[in-house]
Amino acid sequence: MSRHVAIVTDSTAYLPPRTMERHGITAVPLTVVLGDRALEEGTEISTRSLAQALQKRRPVTTSRPSPQLFAETYRKVAEAGATGIVSLHLSAELSGTYDAAVLAAREAPVPVRVVDTGMIAMALGFCALAAAEAADAGGTVDEAVTAAEKRAAGTSAYFYVDTLDYLRRGGRIGTAQALFGSALAVKPLLQLNGGRIELLEKVRTASKAIARLEEIAAERAGGAQVDIAVHHLAAADRASALADRLRARVPGLADLHVSEVGAVIGAHTGPGLLGVVVSPR
Repeated sequence: MSRHVAIVTDSTAYLPPRTMERHGITAVPLTVVLGDRALEEGTEISTRSLAQALQKRRPVTTSRPSPQLFAETYRKVAEAGATGIVSLHLSAELSGTYDAAVLAAREAPVPVRVVDTGMIAMALGFCALAAAEAADAGGTVDEAVTAAEKRAAGTSAYFYVDTLDYLRRGGRIGTAQALFGSALAVKPLLQLNGGRIELLEKVRTASKAIARLEEIAAERAGGAQVDIAVHHLAAADRASALADRLRARVPGLADLHVSEVGAVIGAHTGPGLLGVVVSPR
């Protein structure tokens, strides 16, 4: 889709493919390294394959896109007619993706504004969608960036994981926090805060943790008009049930997305993940 301002994000945004196509959003893939194989997220590795590898305790790591891949993406977007690009990415606290995009932007054939949203998953996706809607309405690069940053400022993301081991191994949460969350078989609830994943609460059982996750999300939504995303990894039934309960108790719900996370986030959270993103419009 050709337009004055184009939107680029990365594969961890987990926007529905039809939504990306409708708004002309381009996603640059991160890489999952499974054993000795480097695989692009979204095209070369499925979440089922990832979950099976994690359950078998096979080594799994992740890697940012190369600056060269970003440079090629920016070139193609410019050739399609864009005269400016807004490039929105997951938190720089969690990945070097933002840094790679900044390097590539310096050599791009059109001006590129690279934004560290401080977000991840559909918390990032909602930011990209806000920017795309601003661009669709004829907005400038600055206006698209402002729309994304405004969306990011109001968006909250909360997560339940069965264990903090995967986050600890990947360096996404401190050892002290991981030990705290694992003590006495506590089930951890996490939040995205300042671009970092932090422990929010400790709950005694999985069922109580998921009930608390629902309560926190509903409280955060309040009576405002909000979009909500429910994410999971190898926990489709739990995610569907949680989404149904949120539909019933969030009066201002606009759109609700339910999706399995991709391999990059899954590699750091492990099977059993449930996440809720609350994003006021």
